[in-house]
Amino acid sequence: MKILVDECLPRALKHKFPDHECRTVREMGWSGQKNGALLALAESEFDVLITIDQSIEHQQQLARRHIALLILKALSNQIEDLEPILPDVQAALLQIRPGSVIRVGE
Repeated sequence: MKILVDECLPRALKHKFPDHECRTVREMGWSGQKNGALLALAESEFDVLITIDQSIEHQQQLARRHIALLILKALSNQIEDLEPILPDVQAALLQIRPGSVIRVGE
């Protein structure tokens, strides 16, 4: 699976998915893109966008997209606060489908 880690998350998060091809928004040169533009760019190259942006699913029509959205909820976007939910993230990646949204975390 090809995963894109949003710029609002730590770059180190990409190393937590060794079984998947994982890149960051910054690596792709897409920093600063608005959500709609980012999804348009990402859906041609990635299967899933992982973000902590709680409002993205309400701003975008995802059902017609060819990318899934995995929204994390933690105390902060620091890697230490994200690590406890990583097992649930891994489980969600096994069932996520294009155009769907899965929320993981507190």
